[in-house]
Amino acid sequence: MNPPYAELHCLSNFSFQRGASHPEELVTQAATFGYAAIALTDECSFAGIVRAHRALQALPASDRPRLIIGSELQLADGPRIVLLATDRAGYGQLSRLITAARRGAAKGEYRLTRDMIDSLPGCLALLVPPPAFPPRSGIEAASAAVLADAVWLTQRFPGRAWMTVTVRLDGRDRARITLLRRIARAAGIPALAASGALMHAPERRPLADVMTALRLHCSVAEAGLALAANAEQRLHDRETLARRYPHALLAETLAVAERCTFALDELRYEYPAELVPAGETPASWLRRLVEGGLAWRYREREHQGSGRTGTETDRACITAQPSAPDRDAPRVSLSRIATPSPTATLPQPADDPAPSPVRAQIEHELALIAELGYEPYFLTVHDIVRFAREAGILCQGRGSAANSVVCWALGITEVDPQLGIMLVERFISRERNEPPDIDVDFEHDRREEVIQYIYRKYGRERAALAATVISYRSRSALRDVGRALGLDEALIERLTREHHWFDGRRILPERLAEAGLDTASPVTQRLVALTEELIGFPRHLSQHVGGFVIARGRLDELVPVENAAMPDRTVIQWDKDDLDAVGLMKIDVLALGMLSALRRGLALVSAWRGQPLTLASIPREQPEVYEMLTCADSVGVFQVESRAQMTMLPRLKPRRFYDLVVEVAIVRPGPIQGGMVHPYLQARERVARGEEPMEGLREEIRGVLARTLGVPIFQEQVMQLAVVAADFSGGEADQLRRAMGAWRRKGELERYRQKLLDGLAKNRYDPDFAQRLCQQIEGFGSYGFPESHAASFALLVYASAWLKCFEPAAFLAALLNSQPMGFYAPSQLIQDARRHGVEVRAADVTASEWDCTLEPATESAIESTIAPAVRLGLRMIRGLTHDAAMRIAAARSARAFTDAQDLA
Repeated sequence: MNPPYAELHCLSNFSFQRGASHPEELVTQAATFGYAAIALTDECSFAGIVRAHRALQALPASDRPRLIIGSELQLADGPRIVLLATDRAGYGQLSRLITAARRGAAKGEYRLTRDMIDSLPGCLALLVPPPAFPPRSGIEAASAAVLADAVWLTQRFPGRAWMTVTVRLDGRDRARITLLRRIARAAGIPALAASGALMHAPERRPLADVMTALRLHCSVAEAGLALAANAEQRLHDRETLARRYPHALLAETLAVAERCTFALDELRYEYPAELVPAGETPASWLRRLVEGGLAWRYREREHQGSGRTGTETDRACITAQPSAPDRDAPRVSLSRIATPSPTATLPQPADDPAPSPVRAQIEHELALIAELGYEPYFLTVHDIVRFAREAGILCQGRGSAANSVVCWALGITEVDPQLGIMLVERFISRERNEPPDIDVDFEHDRREEVIQYIYRKYGRERAALAATVISYRSRSALRDVGRALGLDEALIERLTREHHWFDGRRILPERLAEAGLDTASPVTQRLVALTEELIGFPRHLSQHVGGFVIARGRLDELVPVENAAMPDRTVIQWDKDDLDAVGLMKIDVLALGMLSALRRGLALVSAWRGQPLTLASIPREQPEVYEMLTCADSVGVFQVESRAQMTMLPRLKPRRFYDLVVEVAIVRPGPIQGGMVHPYLQARERVARGEEPMEGLREEIRGVLARTLGVPIFQEQVMQLAVVAADFSGGEADQLRRAMGAWRRKGELERYRQKLLDGLAKNRYDPDFAQRLCQQIEGFGSYGFPESHAASFALLVYASAWLKCFEPAAFLAALLNSQPMGFYAPSQLIQDARRHGVEVRAADVTASEWDCTLEPATESAIESTIAPAVRLGLRMIRGLTHDAAMRIAAARSARAFTDAQDLA
């Protein structure tokens, strides 16, 4: 009978350029071999533990080994050790130690010394002898060194230290086992078996050699003795282990595993608590802010309806905020400040400003938020948006959060609930059991102010950016494997140039032939095999584009934190999917160049016209704006300036705001792959001819697809179809959306597909219709655009198009002052503006500021009703720095320059 066993030293491919197997492969193999437990101990990292945890949770409970959390650490002045967390406190201690080691070194590296290893009462320690122990010579000195390390470890971890023994099949295993057990007895610690596995199966040995070559910056042929002598650094079945190790060494692994009781499920994320005033609960304070926000929203609508401008709220939006580069420009808010006063009085029920459908949606959302305990999340996002608006930084929420009336009332998003597209389960749901995900765009050149506000408010120990796992794709995998195999750099360059992302995970023979390779040669076949294995492996951790994780207590006791490549940035070791799995809150603080341009454009118009202009006061539904877009006159306009969008605009002929929502979404892979573009355009043509576009559709389907003339274009519509036609719950519909992704397992999608077909059959839908709907959903997949996201972007499309149409000079100056952004170079933007009659004047040291500014079109024309000219700023002069421009402006203000020598 095979003895029970726990693997206590195992590295995945998150030990970059060392491990040759995914965490999922390792724990699944451990389950196959019937291990009692497996410790994932990546080098100074917890980056792979969530993926291992998820893989084990997917296995039947009876076949599931326990996952032990640990880490391998090479001391700068000492031995290599493995630390294992025994309980929640030990996990936090080890996480903080990894953080300290990573924060004290450059990105991708760590530094740990003996004096940094304090007594970690919640951890066990394993000593890992050098790989070449016992050496062929100098065995006494080597033994003394290992004994000294063992004694030191025993002193730091009394009663919690062990010596690892590894069989390597190198001809010295019997001597190694005997000597290490003798040293362990001398140090007073037990010995145990450990494989130090780098792979789950021997077939990964060639890829492990590639990893070694990449780590040493050489080819496999040049790596020599640095390569493993065999494939023994892998997981072994228990029968093999029983033959190779003394029974006592195997039994000791179970004694250690029994002391490690911590499970990742024990992690409990707690939201920040300081945003709730005394005497309030998170729920009561969120409701107070929402009610105040509703009153503000509908008061704003009344002002718009009466045509009043220049209110106190409007004027409050224009504040002088010195901030480079345009420190003298007034800051104009994207909308009126969407931050109800903390002392806002709750409206009485009789005075409820919200229409009954909006009120019902508010109550539904607040009840769902309270049930799931997400109030602090909304309060945290509201606080960040409040800071930005008070600092005059344009911001707007987008994505699925725009499905939420609560977000609209709090000023986080701008999508009006009267558009009727709210589907809150797209945003939060009981079934998904994950925290909501709110994306907020900020001005691209002022987002750093928001990031540093978050760091100041919560501290580096409580806030950090999420990581993004950068994985190998076909080109990067070809490049690295080619170098490891010693291929010529010119050949590697040809190979990578011939492969594209849409080729997927396969290395196509025709691509190899195009690059001049013989597809039948052994080298080429090895290149293909290794490259396809490497695709999908993690390369390194990068910082997320803006996903912040904020905790109530120390974040580094939940997950290790390390330095990012950018200065003053820190990132955690988990990416977005990992955060969802363990329930950590993430807030996306994103950058959008058009917000910078809009704020500058609104400020320029406000100053020139002498009255404040905000996004809220831009006249709506102006026919001239839609006429301009129908003519594809959209250079510089947000989201619709690409060639593909310019081709679509004359075909779609937008005439109202919702047409812009569709325009933003329809030129996307999802609607194109799902075959929805031509049917939608044909439906618009039928409407134009006075025909019925949705003939033959049942009433409940018409209700879902009426806005898009019977053609599903948005993710929310797919979800709503599943709800109304196949009796899905809102949460089940969201799970269907997630399963549609191309990267999801086929079996998961098939499960929802069958549920959809069964529901349609139960409700007596035609089988052909049901099959056609499923095919559309599969083609649509995760490439579909959320309707709420498209609506958020459409607001900016209209605002930027309005500026281009009615204030082209200010629009040009704002775009130039916000570079780099968009599709077009400054010279192209200037040429387009001149075609629209804008006078553009050259940069001039006697007249230009740093930014591009507006000037009277003629010397005598000073009235604000006259269309201004654009004076190019000194920023447009290549090589001229901001400081030099400021010195020129300062000198010019004191006395006019008489000539070039005087300027110099």
